[in-house]
Amino acid sequence: MVTESEKTNQNKPELPMNIQQIREYLPHRYPFLLVDRVVEITDNAIVGYKNVSINEEFLQGHFPEYPIMPGVLIVEALAQVSGILGFVMNDVKPTPGSLFLFAGAEKIRFKKQVVAGDQLVLKSELIMQKRGIYKYQCTASVDGIVATTAEIIISHQKL
Repeated sequence: MVTESEKTNQNKPELPMNIQQIREYLPHRYPFLLVDRVVEITDNAIVGYKNVSINEEFLQGHFPEYPIMPGVLIVEALAQVSGILGFVMNDVKPTPGSLFLFAGAEKIRFKKQVVAGDQLVLKSELIMQKRGIYKYQCTASVDGIVATTAEIIISHQKL
């Protein structure tokens, strides 16, 4: 007989989540998949990272003499890691036609530039859930220094 706690753990991903596992949770693909690894998941929080390489397409033009990761992509990376957490919190794996979509962002602050060679640590923690809408407090940091903070809102959609 399977206990309730064993049922709950059946859909939890094994950590660390590698890129193949992440692709099972996110529909994004190159060049827009911005989460390289997930290293920690709790009932309401997640930690992952994005390795920022000089080979990134967005760094070729933002800015060529001093490549900086665009802030909107940092916010997108936070939304992507939050989307993974949405599925894990609901104890389901994605199915065709079921997505967590980026619905909004509030209180965004950029505090440090993210450049080629940085490992961007992405943290997201649930602060509100209501009728398929989830709000997360998110932080992106490099070497322990906060680069970006934001409240990310995602919506569970069945297409």
